[in-house]
Amino acid sequence: MSVEYKDYYKVLGVSRSASKEEIGKAYKKLARKYHPDLNPNDKSAEDKFKEIGEAYEVLKDPEKRKLYDQFGSNWEHGQNFQPPPGYENMHFDFGGGGGGFGDAGGFSDFFETIFGGAGGDFRSGFRQTGGFGGQHFQQRPRKGQDSEAIYELSLEEAFQGGQKTITLTETGPTGAPSTKTLDVNVPAGIKDGQRIRLSGQGHPGPAGGPSGDLFLKIRLRKHPRFSVDGANVTLDLPLAPWEAALGTKVRVPTLDGSVDMNIPAGIGSGKKLRIRDKGLGTGAKRGDQYVRIMIQVPQKLSKEERELMEELAEKSSFTPRDF
Repeated sequence: MSVEYKDYYKVLGVSRSASKEEIGKAYKKLARKYHPDLNPNDKSAEDKFKEIGEAYEVLKDPEKRKLYDQFGSNWEHGQNFQPPPGYENMHFDFGGGGGGFGDAGGFSDFFETIFGGAGGDFRSGFRQTGGFGGQHFQQRPRKGQDSEAIYELSLEEAFQGGQKTITLTETGPTGAPSTKTLDVNVPAGIKDGQRIRLSGQGHPGPAGGPSGDLFLKIRLRKHPRFSVDGANVTLDLPLAPWEAALGTKVRVPTLDGSVDMNIPAGIGSGKKLRIRDKGLGTGAKRGDQYVRIMIQVPQKLSKEERELMEELAEKSSFTPRDF
């Protein structure tokens, strides 16, 4: 029997003189990176997670580390290890079929040979039961993964909020699609990109654990009149040249109904007027509505209109350009 040497220090990226604190810090960083919950369906990440857990199991324990360091000097540089006398007759039972990491394979042959599988908790959602020579690893119940779905709303729906009913299509464990209907309370004034949390509507939890949450990410549909910038909305208001020059009163639509707006005389195209608290959001964070003036000119003029325009051009002292 020969067993491939595993450099646990290299696995965790620490030196052989690393302190227990340094080892713990390195393990936590790598465990977060390769945790199966953060790398679903990634076999290489799952294998790496198991490997760093195995390395930490040895190096965090002074006795195991001492034993590892004692034999390790003979195994470096990838040499095959021939176990000490008596090791070849030992049998290690890891729960009859797999070793305790689901499909990850449990401890490596190297670990089993030296430590007899007498490892403890990898802090990975598994727990050890049984005595020496008969370890079994059972997965602890854990909360399932959260999921996210796009939820489209009209601008008016987002402004008003209220109770909505949605139907989601999901793919089950067998690959067959299934649908579920959920009631959603949309907060009034919700903005594009914000999320609504539906507790317990995410992925089922492993080993009977609670389901994760479902987050509905709001996407506002394009509006024919209003443009949106965060909590503020903007409406383009067309005006005739004489309305802009003389001033006027216009009935202006808002998300909260129409309002009368006084347009000051002499306003230029592109200027903005504000109507407070007619945007998205709530309370002190509620946005405003801006009305952007867009001066329009008639594309066709009657004979009389042309004559009036020519008379105005002749008599007016207004100069729109200063260059």
